[in-house]
Amino acid sequence: MMPRLKVTQTKSAIGGKQNQRDTLRSLGLKRIGDIVVKEDRPEIRGMVTTVTHLVTVEEVD
Repeated sequence: MMPRLKVTQTKSAIGGKQNQRDTLRSLGLKRIGDIVVKEDRPEIRGMVTTVTHLVTVEEVD
């Protein structure tokens, strides 16, 4: 089974770049405190890297 990433939005995207707002939305995050669990795949890692200053990431099983 593939490991999963728990991604939590910790900061607002207001004032951020459009691509960062789009990335948060495509991860499924809309507001501070939102949490999504995604499979640990390279494309998800890349999205998280784009908004690393707005989210926290934990590995979950």
